[in-house]
Parts: sequence; C-alpha cells; structure tokens
Amino acid sequence: MPANRFNGNSNLGIGIGLRIPHYQYILDNKPPVDWFEIISENFMVDGGRPLEILEAVLETYPIVQHGVSLYFGSIEPYNTDQLRRLKRLTEKTKTPFLSDHLCWGSWDGSFSHDLLPLPYTKEAVRNTADRIRHVRDFLEIPVCVENVSSYLEYNDSTMTEWQFLCEVVETADCGMLLDVNNVYVSSQNHNFDPLDYLNGIPLDRVAQIHIAGHSVYDTHRLDTHDHPVCEPVWELYRNVVQRIGPTNTLLEWDAHIPTFEEVHAEALKAQAYLAPDSPKNDRSRSKPLDKNGERKEPATTASD
Repeated sequence: MPANRFNGNSNLGIGIGLRIPHYQYILDNKPPVDWFEIISENFMVDGGRPLEILEAVLETYPIVQHGVSLYFGSIEPYNTDQLRRLKRLTEKTKTPFLSDHLCWGSWDGSFSHDLLPLPYTKEAVRNTADRIRHVRDFLEIPVCVENVSSYLEYNDSTMTEWQFLCEVVETADCGMLLDVNNVYVSSQNHNFDPLDYLNGIPLDRVAQIHIAGHSVYDTHRLDTHDHPVCEPVWELYRNVVQRIGPTNTLLEWDAHIPTFEEVHAEALKAQAYLAPDSPKNDRSRSKPLDKNGERKEPATTASD
C-alpha cells in the first residue's frame, strides 16, 4: 500500500533530507533523487537564500515537509501566525502530506527545542489527537505523526508506547511516519521487543518510513542521525515493507554529514528491501528476528 489517504496518495520512492552542505551539488548536478524532505521551520521565512534554494529545488524535485515544532502533545493553544506561515509553505511546496513528532516540547511560553516523550495515558491521547485534528483542519492536507526515540519513562503511563501511538492515530484518524530507527533505539533503551511494537500498531496507516543511523554508548543508544543504518534497523525496515509493500522511504543524516554521493548511496540500499524479487525480501529464506532485531537461527528438534 505505497499510496494511501494518509500520504495524499503519493508513491514517491526513496528520498533524502535537503541539507545545506549539499545545496550547491544538487543545484549544479541535479542528481537522480526521487524526492527531498525539508524541515519546515527552516523555510518558514519571507525571503532570502532558504526560499531561493527551495524554489530552485522545486523546479526539479517533489518536496515533502517534516516539522519539529508542532509539539502535538503540548497543552498550550497553537500560535495561529505559526500555522498561517506553515500553511503558506505547504501551498508553495505542494507537499502531499505533512509530518511532525509525537511529543511535547513547550510549557508556559518556553520552548525546549527538543522532542520530549509523552506519558502514555488516556488523557494524553485525547489532547494529542485533538491537536492533530486541529492542525490537519487548518492546513487542509493529511497530517502524520512520527514516533520518537526516548530515554526515559513515566510512572504515570498506563500503556505501552505502541498502544499509545495506536490510540492516538486511530482517535485522530491520521497517518504515521514510522521511524524504524527510533523503534529500535527505544527498544534497546527500554528493553522491549521491537517486533511487539511493529505488531501492535496499525501498519495500514503508515504514510512514510524513516531510516537512520544512531550512536551506541555504554548505557544507552542515542538517535544522532550521524551514522550509516545498522543491520538490525534494516531488518525492521524489511519486516515492515514485507507486510505493507513499498512505501515512501527517507534516509535521515543530519550530523557529520558526508558527501551527497555517500548519503544517496546509503539511502539507495533500501532498494534491495523494496524489490519484491530480492533475496532480502524473500520470506521463504528469511529467518525470524530476535528482540534486538537480529537474525536468529530456527529452533532444531532432536531426532531418534
């Protein structure tokens, strides 16, 4: 189900983030990229170089907007001026849908500029779903929520993260931007099975998939977007696309950014998992995954 109502019936292929170190290369060479994702807040301006670059890129490539400041889980009223500027940008880019994070990040006029996890409660579900619907109705395009990486848990939570995500998207009747790297990072930090997560969410609502690399420390993993994608994350990606089919896929690389060619080559590794006749996508040859997303050998039985 590559195209659905949650992604504006788009079937885009494999994209990468539009980042400053690559601007000139893209404009000079017009590389064969399916599409670019932009961070909306970087282009919500009245003029200057950001819009000049964006307009030049739009002449050749589809653009999808991704945000970092809607804070669907916060409780303060939305800034109407912010939403107006965001809507003007969606009209310029003609993005088929817009995504932002399932998090909170502001309180009493102060902004953390971080993607803070929510307590998984019924009250938070209702508040978050109401805010998603408000943004969708204002922008008049599909709006999707992305699962975040987390590094703490709340004592007040009454459900798992995937149960919370499921209730939010079904209550709001919206789509998901499924970040399989974030699923894996959180599973390692909180000791849950990432397959339980994938099995517990409505995959028919997935509008887009994010893949990325992360950093490994002694006590935790951190979603840094500054490494190639690791094998367990690729395996979770394979698991998803086997079940829902080729889906809009975006590689994130936001720190220690290498050359454009290196980033694009890493993104194109997804092709091996999207091709239906690829050995990587052959269910008959696939071994099951353990809770870390690694391959595991099937159990053997003793014979007489």
